[in-house]
Amino acid sequence: MQDDNLPRPLLDPSVLERLRAELDDDESIWRVFVENYIKELPVRTERLRLTLTTGDLRGAVDAVLSLKTSSQMVGAERLAGLALNLEGELRQDSSRADPGVELPHLAAAHLRRIMQCSKQTRYALRAQL
Repeated sequence: MQDDNLPRPLLDPSVLERLRAELDDDESIWRVFVENYIKELPVRTERLRLTLTTGDLRGAVDAVLSLKTSSQMVGAERLAGLALNLEGELRQDSSRADPGVELPHLAAAHLRRIMQCSKQTRYALRAQL
């Protein structure tokens, strides 16, 4: 069980190995899958930034779910955890506050760490290739 006070590992190599096994140890398919994640990561984080800063609640929830789920699939545990935390705040605050006001505050609170972790994750995954 993950202690919430400790940072999650940047990558969980067992997830990458499990993914490789599920792809019947086909290195070329595994490599394309990971490369596509790396290529799309800046697009996903930019979409998250845009939806948060413009107060688009529905878009922000969709963007954070996309980031979380795709990160979980490649074992990007720390980034998935940051997305999970933001998702929780989005869901909690969505019923009480004006998204046009609240989402930019969430952007200020979360985006710097998410963007930094995204860069670290891309570098770490490239090293796995």
